Amino acid sequence: MSDLLWLTDEQMERLRPFFPKSHGKPRVDDRRVLSGIVFVNKNGLRWRDAPSAYGPPKTLYNRWKRWGAAGVFTRMMEGLATAGAEPATVMIDATYLKAHRTASSLRVKKGNLGRLIGRTKGGMNTKLHALADANGRPLSFFMTAGQVSDYTGAAALLDDLPKAQWLLGDRGYDADWFRDALQAKGIQPCIPGRKSRNEPARYDKRRYRRRSRIEIMFGRLKDWRRVATRYDRCPTAFFSAIALAATVIFWL
Repeated sequence: MSDLLWLTDEQMERLRPFFPKSHGKPRVDDRRVLSGIVFVNKNGLRWRDAPSAYGPPKTLYNRWKRWGAAGVFTRMMEGLATAGAEPATVMIDATYLKAHRTASSLRVKKGNLGRLIGRTKGGMNTKLHALADANGRPLSFFMTAGQVSDYTGAAALLDDLPKAQWLLGDRGYDADWFRDALQAKGIQPCIPGRKSRNEPARYDKRRYRRRSRIEIMFGRLKDWRRVATRYDRCPTAFFSAIALAATVIFWL
């Protein structure tokens, strides 16, 4: 019992406004079930291997699937991020998440959007695009297959950009259309130019050093085994694991 993870009363109070309303029969103890869900995701366990102190594994799995499909875990992260972020400076970057064979072994059904798993030099993986605040805490995520360009993630995250003064990004985001889109929003880009540019792009090198914080953020997310390695075939379930990890690590 001493090695198990339990959410505190203070953490539960911060999460409670995002819980869906219970209809009919009251839900099983939210603290016990959510603590079990966090434990399973953090340690990369199968649901059947969850410690008995968290209750029946079927209860944990059903809550996980139901709330994940309803977007509850994503709303938790976005709601807490909106309230506690420091968006004067934002950062953008992407990272690869290795896909386990169990996540990519079956064919995709016709009419399905796909599992968002692609093949790159590193094997089968998923790409996670992220926006972070000045302290390296995640604000928004976008998920694609591994071979998708950083530009696609940048375009998808444009609408999620808060009112900021600066955006920090690496050379992968050096595109004229992206710089123009940022300036149209009143955001100054701090992005080094690609080596193929005829004229080098000017940027604040001292400010750019802060971009290491988003790299640290990805590292902390990957401490959760179900995030570092994708076991879920369903992209919605995997995205819920990422949102839950970000909520617990950075916003609680």
